[in-house]
Amino acid sequence: MTGWDRDYLENKEEYLALFDSSMQKEQERNIEFLEKNLQAATGRKFAVACSSGTDALMFALISLNLEPTDEVLVTNFSWISSASCVSLAGATPVFCDVDLDTYHMYWESVEAMISDKTKAIVYPHLFGSMSDTTILRDICKDKGIVFIEDAAQALGSSLYGEKAGTIGDISTLSFNANKQVAGIAGGGAVLTDDKDQAVLFRKLRKHGEHEVLGYNSKMLGMNADFINYRLNKMSEYDAKRLAVAKKYDEELKNVNDIIIQKPEEGLQHTYHKYVVRFKTKEIRDAIKERIPGSGIHYPKPISEHPMYRLITHRKDDYRNSKQICDTILTLPMHPYLTDEEIKSVADTIMIMA
Repeated sequence: MTGWDRDYLENKEEYLALFDSSMQKEQERNIEFLEKNLQAATGRKFAVACSSGTDALMFALISLNLEPTDEVLVTNFSWISSASCVSLAGATPVFCDVDLDTYHMYWESVEAMISDKTKAIVYPHLFGSMSDTTILRDICKDKGIVFIEDAAQALGSSLYGEKAGTIGDISTLSFNANKQVAGIAGGGAVLTDDKDQAVLFRKLRKHGEHEVLGYNSKMLGMNADFINYRLNKMSEYDAKRLAVAKKYDEELKNVNDIIIQKPEEGLQHTYHKYVVRFKTKEIRDAIKERIPGSGIHYPKPISEHPMYRLITHRKDDYRNSKQICDTILTLPMHPYLTDEEIKSVADTIMIMA
């Protein structure tokens, strides 16, 4: 449930005008314009658009010239590409556990898994939220570890005024259909303050420009135009998402056997997803069956996927990741949910929890 169908119907004339305008433009200019807007929105010196958030993460890792013996710290609770890209880039993923309250990588687990082979960390913000990464970044700085910020789910979020997409040595974004700002054909971007990295990223998205091994990862010009349109409306979308989240909070406040994530002080949460947890997997699964549009993000720790039976990796104890996977539920969330739809979801939970 993304809500973009309702967004289109509400703004149909604007979308049709945008399509007509985009078809008459030089497509390269659309991409350049998007990149400049992303630089302005985040304050980064360079933004390089590509075809997906996964490719953006791949580019970030490729720029580090990783070897098979090099290790990259990753979370065991996220979308799979937060870790699989490490293996695709030729390095060894090292799985860290997450905090039960924030769902983000837990600095004590990270510290325990660092070795003399650690070259980087991929740190994803989940569900539109952010956590304080000061300790993690200090550890990385002291040990010469590259901090890659996966901000795919957090564009528009900030913590004490520090924006998602600004805290990584390299940061990545996604414009997949389920994101707060989405393209009509996905999309992603890499953010950096290093000119040489930006030059490399531009080569990588266009077959390496025959100089390095690269990808066919060029963003469609029309897609860039639609992302631009939605980027300019991001504050409006965020305000509507926040209103939906507050309505959920209100409707669910008297449900005893449910865990609702409480935003940290100083957090501007953009609610890419609204997630709750239940006492048991059985209760969660039963409720999911009764709520259309609900989902499980994520059903199992990344290291438990079959691919990692064959891929070299290390992992910390991941009891928190496992507990979260077994009990978490994503409720329907987009800017156009009605009060009646939210209440219906809450009523179902209240009856069954």
